[in-house]
Amino acid sequence: MEQRSLGASGLHVSTLGLGTMAWGRDVEWSAARELLGTFVDAGGNLIDTAPAYGGGAAEEMIGKAISAGLPRDHLVIATKAGFVIRDGARVIDTSRSAILRDLEQSLRRLRTDHVDLWQVHAWGDAPIEETLSAIDSAVNRGLVRYAGVSNFVGWQTATAATWQAAVPGRAVLASVQVEYSLLARRAEVEVVGAARHHRMGLIAWSALGRGALTGKYRGGIPRGSRASKDHFAWFLEPYLQPRSKAVVDAVATAAEGLGLTPAQVALLWVRDAPQVASALVGPRTPEQLGELLETTTKELVAPIVSALDDVSGGPNAYRSKGGAASPVGGL
Repeated sequence: MEQRSLGASGLHVSTLGLGTMAWGRDVEWSAARELLGTFVDAGGNLIDTAPAYGGGAAEEMIGKAISAGLPRDHLVIATKAGFVIRDGARVIDTSRSAILRDLEQSLRRLRTDHVDLWQVHAWGDAPIEETLSAIDSAVNRGLVRYAGVSNFVGWQTATAATWQAAVPGRAVLASVQVEYSLLARRAEVEVVGAARHHRMGLIAWSALGRGALTGKYRGGIPRGSRASKDHFAWFLEPYLQPRSKAVVDAVATAAEGLGLTPAQVALLWVRDAPQVASALVGPRTPEQLGELLETTTKELVAPIVSALDDVSGGPNAYRSKGGAASPVGGL
C-alpha cells in the first residue's frame, strides 16, 4: 500500500487508514484481531482510535494485539484526547490536565510507551494555548511523536497551527482530521485551504459517508446494519435522507460501469482528493476490509471524478491547484 507524508512532517501514513470507532460494540476482539492482521499484512500502518471509542475498548483491543505480537514498529497509532464518555454522556474537556490524563490512560490501554500521532479530538472551552501547551509537554517528554487536531473548522485549524508555528520549539501540527466524503464536502470550504497553507496533511474520516455510500441502504435499512442499531442510527440518519439519493445513485452507476463496488468508488474519490494524506474507513468484518483493500492498485479516471464532483456539490477548486494528492500529502 502506498504511503504519503503527513503534511510537511516526516511521518508517513498509509493512504488507507483503519478506523476503530465501532470496536467494543459492533466489532469484538476476534474480528478486531483479524482486521488488524489483514490490514498490516496489506501494507497499512495508520490505526485511528480514541478514548471515546467503545469507552476505551478500541484502544484496549489494539494494545492486546500488540502484546500478542502485532509489530508495534510497523504501526502509526493515532489516538485523541479531549472528548470522552463519562457516565453515558459525551464530555468535551480540552484543559491541560484533562487531555494529559487522557493520554496517560490511552498509553496504558494501548500498552505502548508512545503515541505516533496525538490529536485534540474537538475544539473545547479551554484556551487553545493551554490545550496546545499540553501537546508540547507530551512531545517533549517523548510520549507523543507527532500532533494534530480533529474536527476543527477552518479558523480553528488555522489558529492552532499559527500558534504552534509562532515560537521555535513548539510542536508543529502535522495534520487535521475531519469528516470528508462525497456526502460531506464542507471541508473544502475552509479546512482544506487552512491545511494546505499550514502544510498539514488531511486525514479524512468516514470516507464512505458513514456507510451510506456503500449502497446498502438504497432499498431500506438491512437487518444487522449500523443504521438498524440504536447506538449508531443517529450516525447514519443525516445521510439516509432524500437529498443524498442522487449522490448515492451516481456512485452506484459509476461502480457498475467500472466493474467496482460503490464502496470502492467512494473510497477512491476521497483517497486521491487534493490534500488528503489518508482516508479512514471502519470495516466491521474481514470481508468488508478485503473489498476496500482491493482499491490499492486502482484509481478513478478524471471524467468520473469530475462527474462525481458535479453531482455532489460542484467542482473541487483545489484540483486545479496541484491535482490529486501527491506522495507528500497534496503539498
